[in-house]
Amino acid sequence: MANDNSTQKLTAENCFVCGENNTGGLQIAFHIENDACHGEFTPTERYVGFGNVVHGGIIYAVLDDAMANWFFLRGAFGYTAKAEIRYRSHLLIGDTGLISCHLINKKGKLLLLSSQIKSKREDKLIAECDGSFIISSPGPLID
Repeated sequence: MANDNSTQKLTAENCFVCGENNTGGLQIAFHIENDACHGEFTPTERYVGFGNVVHGGIIYAVLDDAMANWFFLRGAFGYTAKAEIRYRSHLLIGDTGLISCHLINKKGKLLLLSSQIKSKREDKLIAECDGSFIISSPGPLID
């Protein structure tokens, strides 16, 4: 039997970045505060790229998911259309990253968002990412 996504409730419980049921994932708890999406991430050696540095792909996944949670936590669903990341420094294993995301612009079903992660210990910018998202189901808070 084919899987019909249109009849299923869309959830993120198993998401690699924010899914609370994904024991192999990062399990970042995002929340909305002052119209921005926020979260914290303290990486373990499981997410190392080399030496004691977090893999850049993990950093990108965190920033992409922060942008997706900006609208998901408002009841909307959508998909990354395009994203561009700029790495400024490195995040060390065990150093907590402070994550934030805010809306840049909205044009119809297209959202332009920007996210960043900073080292909590050094208050240093690790990376920033700008992304375009296509909203497939707007939800009540971003109509």
